[in-house]
Amino acid sequence: MEIFDPTLSPVKESISYAPCPKDLNGLRVGLIENTKHNSAVLLLGIAERLKERFGMEMVLINRKRSAGDHVTEDVIEDLKEKADFVIAGIGD
Repeated sequence: MEIFDPTLSPVKESISYAPCPKDLNGLRVGLIENTKHNSAVLLLGIAERLKERFGMEMVLINRKRSAGDHVTEDVIEDLKEKADFVIAGIGD
């Protein structure tokens, strides 16, 4: 996938997706909640279903200061260490 950042001078940046897991059983999930109404309810509901269906463990939930705020590098490093994948949720 190629991403273009309109806030910078013309630079084309490529990213690679992480490989999809072959098996979902027992994976650790991290959650990023953006503070919008019902986003925590939605994410926790998804995490509960993943736990019931695949025995996943919710290892970390990060609540951003606002929907437009970014996830800090410290949180990203923590998620990389503790979670097998991350779900970012919105609400409203």
